Amino acid sequence: MADYEALHRRSIEDPEGFWGEQTTLVDWIRKPTRALDSDRPPFHRWYPDGTLNTCYNALDRHVVAGHGDRTALVYDSPVTGAKQTFTYAELVEQVATFAGALRGFGVEKGDRVVIYLPMIPEAVIAMLACARIGAVHSVVFGGFAPHELAVRIDDARPKVVVTASCGIEPTRLVEYKPMVDRALDLADHAPDAVVVKQRPQVEATMVEGRDHDWDLVMRAGRTAPAECVEVAATDPLYVLYTSGTTGKPKGIVRDNGGHAVAMAWSLPNIYDVHAGQVWWAASDVGWVVGHSYIVYAPLICGATTVLYEGKPVGTPDAGAFWRVVAEHGVEALFTAPTAIRAIKKEDPGAERLAEHDLSHFRTLFLAGERLDPDTYTWATEALGVPVVDNWWQTETGWPIAANLRGLAPMPIKPGSPTVPVPGYAVEILDEHGEPVPPGTEGAICLRLPLPPGTLPTLWGDDDRYVASYLSTFDGYYLSGDGGYLDDDGYLFVMGRTDDVINVAGHRLSTGSMEAVIAAHPAVAECAVIGVADPLKGQLPRGFVVLKAGVTDDPDDIGRELVARVREEIGAVAAFRDVTVVGGLPKTRSGKILRKTMREIADGKEPAVPSTIEDPGVLDTLRPTLRREP
Repeated sequence: MADYEALHRRSIEDPEGFWGEQTTLVDWIRKPTRALDSDRPPFHRWYPDGTLNTCYNALDRHVVAGHGDRTALVYDSPVTGAKQTFTYAELVEQVATFAGALRGFGVEKGDRVVIYLPMIPEAVIAMLACARIGAVHSVVFGGFAPHELAVRIDDARPKVVVTASCGIEPTRLVEYKPMVDRALDLADHAPDAVVVKQRPQVEATMVEGRDHDWDLVMRAGRTAPAECVEVAATDPLYVLYTSGTTGKPKGIVRDNGGHAVAMAWSLPNIYDVHAGQVWWAASDVGWVVGHSYIVYAPLICGATTVLYEGKPVGTPDAGAFWRVVAEHGVEALFTAPTAIRAIKKEDPGAERLAEHDLSHFRTLFLAGERLDPDTYTWATEALGVPVVDNWWQTETGWPIAANLRGLAPMPIKPGSPTVPVPGYAVEILDEHGEPVPPGTEGAICLRLPLPPGTLPTLWGDDDRYVASYLSTFDGYYLSGDGGYLDDDGYLFVMGRTDDVINVAGHRLSTGSMEAVIAAHPAVAECAVIGVADPLKGQLPRGFVVLKAGVTDDPDDIGRELVARVREEIGAVAAFRDVTVVGGLPKTRSGKILRKTMREIADGKEPAVPSTIEDPGVLDTLRPTLRREP
């Protein structure tokens, strides 16, 4: 802990010195002479006079160093039965070829390319090809509705859109090309070309003159593969859209230099994964985890990364993850707590896990939502390895708080992602912007400047960046999450600040109530929302999904949960309404749509988020949400 404290303190007190030393982790074309440019606050830029190429750092430099035969990418698709591996040398060839093809369509440095693909190797190849020629990629989660895709196309204004004929779910095919066609009908901006990967499950109809077959494009591109171009460290690498409160998505900008350094530093120091080791982030390239830890960090560090086209359950069963870990020699896995809860619900006794040899498996990392103690305990006991929480956001691109497994492993406290990562000055502020004592909940804020790899602004909208993140408290980035630091400096994230409810003047965290409910042995997952009440302002309502095989009376379980919350949080919570439901509405990345649930319960008609995984769950739940408690 002492080593961590000294390192963290130095990163905050001397960010230029600390992050200047980390420039040795990547290869530069022109090495920066200064680390931080703060001449235009509140905007801060890292390595302002440096130049490099991110694709070179992810691929070519490993080949140059003699590691071209090392496996870079493992593709595993239980939904199709396909498996494929790419060495670093093979991936360089594929990426250079597609980069040359993009050049053939007129894509140059600074131009945008929208990528709308399932979890297939072409998604990784397209992202790296853009980085190779200095183009800015914007990956849109495959399967997003046409309107949402159109909005992103109009904001990014791409020269090329890259898509596939379909994505594959466990029970259905999702045709992508008709959605792309509809999106382009809706959009004001028209790209010069659409590149389509035809999959054998569905053949897409092509628009003559605009649409191009991926395989034919690659065949032609082999005649003029593209080399890496020099870009400024401050040039954008990608734009990734996240939901905005006004309905218009926010384009999170990621730069090249700061991002490369952050990726190179974080994978070995936070996740203890190094060159030649096998790492698997079970996410999607449409999300920030996929950008940072499926594609860029493992490849920049020279590791082997797994690209998985499947689900934690249903492809074919609750042993899917353990099969992948065993078969490919995965040493560390990063996924969302929702995935583990889904596995636990289907296989509470971990019988599927026992079918696989995981003797080489070292660590399970979880992030994306709050890790409830019950899921932590189940995974720890089932796997027999450390289960490590970490907390970050699309905006930051890499962890804000983590247990630094490769630098200074610390005791794990269930419910906490551990401590602020070097570079992040985490403070808990009250409504007046004043720091609060340890153990007191408040707004989790990050003192500026943010470290390398975090967002420097929003795409084409500096004013919105300031208004959304920097205007509440002067000199701070507002995370939007609430929580507290304990006496040991461990951070506890209790949920979005709009999930703090006010019951008769008492500010209470729904996350605290969820932690109590989730500890019940019959509960697979849960959500607590605050609904409007004419007397107390708000009252909490709980919704729980039971584990498979539970036969206890739901009313009895509800009464037990009410008693537990009353005992552990107090009568002040006024918690007395629990409903057992078949499922909870979630985004495709696993986050429960608590805000949408709350708005429905309050009699509103919210727009269903485009990121919802299964709208039918929300439709089924709607009468329950609307009923009088």
